Amino acid sequence: MAKNGRFMVGLVGVAAVVTYLIWTGVSDTMVYYLTPTELEAKITADPTFKEVGVKVSGRVVPGSHEEAPGELLHRFVIHDVDSPDVTMTIEYRNVLPDTFSDSESMTVDAVVEGRFREDGVFEAKTVLTKCGSRYEATPEELAAG
Repeated sequence: MAKNGRFMVGLVGVAAVVTYLIWTGVSDTMVYYLTPTELEAKITADPTFKEVGVKVSGRVVPGSHEEAPGELLHRFVIHDVDSPDVTMTIEYRNVLPDTFSDSESMTVDAVVEGRFREDGVFEAKTVLTKCGSRYEATPEELAAG
């Protein structure tokens, strides 16, 4: 019986350590996911929220993309899907995804991950895009289907 008791204590100890490691790993990598309106409200309520890494989802404003000559720097604007008047300037220092476009003829949703700087610009470390118009069937395809 004592042998089984020691085994159970060891098993519980191992389970506790594994649970602790999982919990701290998830806590360290957890990132808030907000819309531009929600982020603006959080920063207004708590200015120290700028120090927190967040993910922001919005729609790319057509014609807003600018690329710095001679360096890998992209600036573009996203707006809240539900409140198009709420916009946010994004700065990204890397290659943009293939599905990124600021064309008038395309609707591109973007999820950016990074931090909101003191100067009012969102510095993105990651940019993910989804171009719905690339995946939707054209009226001709729907009629033939």
